Amino acid sequence: MTIQEAIRARHSVRKYTGQLIEAAKVEVLRSELDKANAESGLNIQLVLEEPKSFSSGIWKYGQFSGVKNYFVMAGPKGKEAEEMIGYYGEKMVILAQMLGLNTCWVGLTYKKIPGTYELRGTDVVHCVIALGYGANQGVQHPVKPAERFYSSAVSAPEWFLKGLEMALLAPTAVNQQKFKFILHSGGKVEVRPLPSIYGYTMIDLGIVKYHFEVGAGIENFEWM
Repeated sequence: MTIQEAIRARHSVRKYTGQLIEAAKVEVLRSELDKANAESGLNIQLVLEEPKSFSSGIWKYGQFSGVKNYFVMAGPKGKEAEEMIGYYGEKMVILAQMLGLNTCWVGLTYKKIPGTYELRGTDVVHCVIALGYGANQGVQHPVKPAERFYSSAVSAPEWFLKGLEMALLAPTAVNQQKFKFILHSGGKVEVRPLPSIYGYTMIDLGIVKYHFEVGAGIENFEWM
């Protein structure tokens, strides 16, 4: 499975079977997680076989069940860190999909369980990502017309449209898709977060930027 195929196949899953994740797959995930932390300065951690974080039934949104594995998306405070949380977290999400696993970004519907992860002095937990074998494969969120999400003073080349296509498949908080791409001359691309009552727009931005890079090819453009 290619990265683009994984992006198309991956949907948010909230119900899991509880099946153990094989040691070989855990090794691959931990290896890539270490690379992500080294590149970004984040403190992403993988928690396995821990059912308490998702055991609360007080949340109306989410309806999670069977979750025992998750990524703790920790790092410094601030918008830059939030964007990196989205970017590197989504890389882990797509890798998990390629390994035959399912995932779901989770902003609120979980509990922080002491002793399951370690924070550095200035770290905060921005969110978590549920991980495991899904009881189903989830459902594709509605894809809106691409024209709503970009502006350009020049004709959009094929690589830009392919990048946008992948970006529109990106998961965002409550499917809000609060972002806009701007194509500048000389192969330069800008993407801006838009106001949202739900927040998480900088994390969403990082997720969307990763998807765009996969579709457009990072050799074809330069971020502004």
